[in-house]
Formats: sequence, C-alpha cells, structure tokens
Amino acid sequence: MFTRMKLFLALSVVLVFAAATASADFKLERRLALEPGGTFILETDIGEVVLTGDSTSGATVNVTSGRDDLDQKYDFRFEEVAGGATVTVKRRGGWLSGWFDGGWFGNRTRFDVHVPMKTTVNVSTSGGGINVSKITGHVGVRTSGGGLRIEAVEGDVNGSTSGGGVRMRDVRGNAVARTSGGGIEIANVQGTLRAETSGGGITIDGVTGDLYASTSGGGVNVTAAGGRVEAHSSGGPVTARFVAGNAKGGVLSTSGGGVRAELDPTVKLSIDASSSGGGVTTDLPVTIQGRISNDALRGDLNGGGALLRLRSSGGGVRITGATTTARR
Repeated sequence: MFTRMKLFLALSVVLVFAAATASADFKLERRLALEPGGTFILETDIGEVVLTGDSTSGATVNVTSGRDDLDQKYDFRFEEVAGGATVTVKRRGGWLSGWFDGGWFGNRTRFDVHVPMKTTVNVSTSGGGINVSKITGHVGVRTSGGGLRIEAVEGDVNGSTSGGGVRMRDVRGNAVARTSGGGIEIANVQGTLRAETSGGGITIDGVTGDLYASTSGGGVNVTAAGGRVEAHSSGGPVTARFVAGNAKGGVLSTSGGGVRAELDPTVKLSIDASSSGGGVTTDLPVTIQGRISNDALRGDLNGGGALLRLRSSGGGVRITGATTTARR
C-alpha cells in the first residue's frame, strides 16, 4: 500500500512538472483610465503583485505566467468606474481545480501594475507576495500566499499576510503590519505603528508615534522610539530604545527572555519593573518607592511622570541611559 502511494505521488509530480514545462508563457496587458487621486483595486486568486506609483495618468496592468492557458483557468475582469479602476481574477472551478492548475506547486504568475503616484491602493491575492512602492495615498494589502514589502508611502498602510514576512520602510502615516507566517522588519514610520506576528521576531527602527508590537515567535527590538511603546513577546527578549525627550512610557514584557529599556536620563518617568527570571538593575538615578529588592524596582525618574512598566519571567530587566538619543 505504501509503495503504491509513493508511486501515485511520484507520477502526480511528474505530470504536473511535464505540464508546466510544456506550456508556453502567458502574457496579458491592459490599460485602464485612472486619474491622480483615484482608487485602484486588485483582487486575485493567483499570483504575486508588484505595484509602483510612477504613471502620470492611467493604470497599466501586465500579467505574465508560466501557463499558456491561464485565461482558460481564470476569469479576468477589468473595469473602469468613476474615480477608479478595478481588476478581478477569479479561479474557475473549486479548490481541486486550483491544486492541479498550479495553485500549490506555483505557476510563476505575476502582476506588474503601474498607477499614478497619488492613488488609493487596495490589493489582495491568495497566490503570492505583494510589493507596493512610491504611493501617495492609503495602501491596503492582504495575501495568504507570500510576504509583504511596502516602501515610500505617504499615507496610512494596512498590511496583513498569513504566508510570509512583512517589510515596511519610509511610511509617512499610520501603519499596521500583521502576519502569522514570518518576521516583521519596519524602518522610518512617521506616525503610529501596530505590528503583530506569531511566526517570527520583530525589528523596528524609527517610529515617531506610539507603537504596539507583539510576537509569540521571536524577540522584539525597537530603536528610535518617538512615542509610547507597548511590546510583548513569549518567544524572545524585548528591547526598546527611546529617542531624546520621549517621556511617554509604555509596557515591555516577555516570558521568553530579558527586558531592556534605554531612556533619556533627563526625562520624567515613573518606573515599575519586576522579574521572576532574573534581577532588576538600573544605572539611572531612580528614587525608590517602597522596599529595595533584587527582582523588583518601583520609583520615579526626575520626579516621576508617565508610567513605564517592565515585566520578565524569562530573564532579567535592565534600565539604562540611552547611548544615542538623537531625535529623529
């Protein structure tokens, strides 16, 4: 029985591979009316998406694939509406059809999209990653089949994936990044940030507003935090480095490592720190309240202010003066 099963799987792979190699490339190009300030929507059951804001007017959609029968397996719909353009690609048949037409093995399908820089963008795909850059406007992206890469956006960003990591850079607006399939790397967000993953670590460098970061799959490392910081991990250490003048406090906690906070020594904060997995230490002039303990510290820095709560059950807690506190 086991031998027959192996033979069936081997033949299935050979047939799929032979069909893929025998097929010619599929190419489709469409141009849609889209003026600056409009909305572009792409919803597809297949393929990765690369969208760039570099068109003076109009939206250009180029579709390429390793299958020459893509238009027989999928319904393509291109629509021009007042103030926007919509592209919809839906699979014909059920999930079994998607399995055999390359949905699981990959068919190298890709959407290259060019729109005016000033465009509201909404993209969703279940077949690959999404890359969006050079957009002035709201960006909403969602995929269950790959990672996200967002760069050079002047507007709010909402990105989610269950199939890969998330990378964001140079966002002038509020940002949301969610994934259950990888890590998160974010740099230079001029606004608030919410980052959540159950599949990897979180690295954040430069957020001017408040931020929330949570992971059960790795550590959290935040540098150049300009607002309140709330960071939680059950899979690794948590570190937050606050910029000069940041006295907004926050919550840092982990059950998978230690906690470290680097603060501007001149700001006013109230500190509540404790650890069940190590000691609590500080080199800042904190006025202690209550009893002195090796595993807990409660007190005020420069007279007190907003609360900074630090908790660790997997390591020690360390509070230091920031070595570099340049304001971003």
